[in-house]
Amino acid sequence: MPDVLTQLKATADAGVNTPTWSLRDEDLVECLDAVHAITQAVVALQSRLVREIDSRGLAITQHASSTKAWLREHLRISPHAAKRMLELAQALDARPVLAKAVADGLVNTEQAQVIAAALQQLPAEVVGKAEKAMIGRAAEFEPNTLRRYGEGILAYVAPELAEAADADALERMEARARQTRAFHLTRHGDGRVRLTGWLDEDGAATVNAALDPLCAPRHDVDVRTPAQRRADALVEICDLAMRTEDLPESGGERPHVVVTVSFDMLRLALGVGTLDTGERLSPEQVRRLACDAKIIPAVLGGDGQILDLGRTRRLINGPLRRALELRDKGCAFPGCDRPPRWCHGHHIRSWADGGPTTLNNSVMLCGHHHRLIHRGHWTVRIAADGMPEFIPPAYVDLERRPRRNTYHHRE
Repeated sequence: MPDVLTQLKATADAGVNTPTWSLRDEDLVECLDAVHAITQAVVALQSRLVREIDSRGLAITQHASSTKAWLREHLRISPHAAKRMLELAQALDARPVLAKAVADGLVNTEQAQVIAAALQQLPAEVVGKAEKAMIGRAAEFEPNTLRRYGEGILAYVAPELAEAADADALERMEARARQTRAFHLTRHGDGRVRLTGWLDEDGAATVNAALDPLCAPRHDVDVRTPAQRRADALVEICDLAMRTEDLPESGGERPHVVVTVSFDMLRLALGVGTLDTGERLSPEQVRRLACDAKIIPAVLGGDGQILDLGRTRRLINGPLRRALELRDKGCAFPGCDRPPRWCHGHHIRSWADGGPTTLNNSVMLCGHHHRLIHRGHWTVRIAADGMPEFIPPAYVDLERRPRRNTYHHRE
């Protein structure tokens, strides 16, 4: 075998060094097909070698923890690639018919892995028929389509067993999904927090049902991508949940976000805030959060020790909140349809700048438009009739004509 492989390597090297620019279109395609067939045959040979190495325990004798770890180190490939290489070797060793199909170029390696995985889910008495059927379909289907074909193949080769096998497969799938559910928030240190995790199907359906109504564009100049709208929707749902009385207490209080900032810096719109997690917020984020939050003044000693803790003040709540809901009926930004429960109370003139907590200095804004107003491009004011109106930036309307929300006031 070493002599054959040496000759194969020399032939491949000669091909690599042959220019391709002079080939006709049909020759290019013919050469690609030939190289692909050769590659599959080489992979089939590679799988036999890997399986032999694994069966001899060669990796252990060379002080590796496993064949997968040895392949990763020896071939300098990723753990995922090493795992797939070993799994393919084991699958082809267990399925001689499938191995021959790969060697003959009837099935590529991706298809072989799909077929092997599908066969593992079938009753032993129908595996042979299913294997032959899937190999026959490999000439027509790419791996994903072949996978879907494999999922339904039992109905063709053994319809009497299909219903029970399908129910068993669903139960196993649901149990695995439930067992492996997870949710992670990973801080990257650059102002971003990555969300990763897994949900089972019914959990995902619940999340989608909650997010979907909040994911539509808010107005005709909403430039957010669909992914950005979904991210904002998730934050809005959590914000709404924190406004209810239904969440369990945390540390003796309703769930809350704690931000520490110097009051003078908050008033001057210069203060960087610090969350109780230690992460920092920009002055714009601090000012936005301060619009509809409790402010608890604390007198600090020179070493940062709390000497006196005052009471909360200046919230837009109680009768004022109810009056604001009656007037604005939801987010007051033009074109927005968010109802009051999704909205914050925003001080038009910031409370930190001396603005009063009154109806004529307040407006209801959803989370998205609250952030938009704090960026300073749009401005809001109370018109002579006591209703809020918004002045767009020049890039939206050169004449900067005031706009109102007509959705909540259609009658």
